[in-house]
Formats: sequence, structure tokens, C-alpha cells
Amino acid sequence: MLELFQNIFAPPRHMILLVIAAWLGLTLAEKRAERFNVSKDDLNNVTFYGLLAFIVGGRLSFALQNLVAFTKSPLGVFSINPDLFDATGGIFVAILVAMIYGQRKQLPFWSTLDALTPFFAVMVIGLGLSHLAAGTSFGYATDLPWGIDLWNAPRHPTQIYETLASLLIFGLLWSLKLNPRSGVHFLSFAALTALSQIIILTFRADTPIVLDGYRQMQILAWVVLAVSFFLIERRLNPEAK
Repeated sequence: MLELFQNIFAPPRHMILLVIAAWLGLTLAEKRAERFNVSKDDLNNVTFYGLLAFIVGGRLSFALQNLVAFTKSPLGVFSINPDLFDATGGIFVAILVAMIYGQRKQLPFWSTLDALTPFFAVMVIGLGLSHLAAGTSFGYATDLPWGIDLWNAPRHPTQIYETLASLLIFGLLWSLKLNPRSGVHFLSFAALTALSQIIILTFRADTPIVLDGYRQMQILAWVVLAVSFFLIERRLNPEAK
């Protein structure tokens, strides 16, 4: 009975890694919050409400997309099974809730994003480690000596590529002098992360292919990269048309 209880309620290793990443990222963000004229309390609150909205929104979004299954077993909505989750829906709800909170508290939009950049950067590192722990986001089969055995074949360690790239981005942004223009810090993170994903996704074997050979996630990364560059230009030259 004890073993059954542990199997049901013990969180998977990759979930624990994400929790640790969230705690570490928020701790680092707090250290620089005042540089962006954002109080630690507001930073903690917007992060807490955003994470809570992500969890609740992701589960409700999944439930709405699978109403038949949850109608037969309504208590399943409270399951801690991470597979019963829609990450896209969770992100949408989290952004919505965070924006509502920020508007009500009159938080400066770009400065708040700058203050949260260490949190986002560490979460991306944690995401790469969680992919490695769970065996997801795996690469194509390869004969290269650094391939890892996964799903019955030596494969590109795309999870390690992702983690190393994210560590490099975090280290670069943490060490560079902050730009006086608000928003540039966060947008630089977004651009570098999108660029790294464009490269890493080339080696991924589990991403959907659309439009006769284009990877869906790569198209999204290119869009994020282009928008980030455009907004960086606008933030650096606010009078440019």
C-alpha cells in the first residue's frame, strides 16, 4: 500500500528539477529586482500568480480538450500526472494572469520583464535537464561518439545541447552590463534563446513537420527571433519609424 501511495503522489524527477529551477531562478531575479525599479514583493507575487495560473490553466485546458474522459472520471482533474497537461494553454493563462496583476499594480511592463529574465533563463536550463531526465525532446540517431543511448538507438543528446546553450545564455546575460533602455535585457534573452532553438531543433527527432519539410517549432523560433530584433531596435531607437 505504501509503494502504491508513493507511485501516485511522488513527483517525477523531471518535475522536481523544474521546481528547483523555479526556486533558484526567482532567488537570482530577486537579487537584481531593484536595479529595474521592481520590488521583490511584486516580483514574487507576479511569479507566484503566473506559476499558479500556468498549472491550473494547463490542467483545465487539457480537461476541456478531453471532456469525455474527465466526464467519466471527474476526480482525474486533480491527478498529479504531468501527462494530463496542456502546456500551451497553461502559458496563455499564465501570461494573461501576470499581465492583469501587473496592470492592477501598475508595474512597468518592460522593466518587470527585465527583472524576471534570470527566472526565465534558469527555467529554460531546468527544462533542458527535465527533458534529459524524462527522455523527451530526443535527437536523431547518430554515430558521433557523444551520442547517448535512448529509445533503442544512440542519439544526438539534444537535451544536453539545450542545457549547455541555456547555461551559456544565462552566463552571458548575467555578466554583461545592463542596458539603460528597459526591455533590451529580456528581448536579448528571447532572441538568443530563439536562435539556440533554431539550431538545436535541426537535431531533434520528435518535432512536428509542416509545410513540406519545415519544423513547426523552428518556424515559431524564427518568428520570435525576428520580433525580438524588431523590438530591440525600437527600444534602442524609440523615435525610429
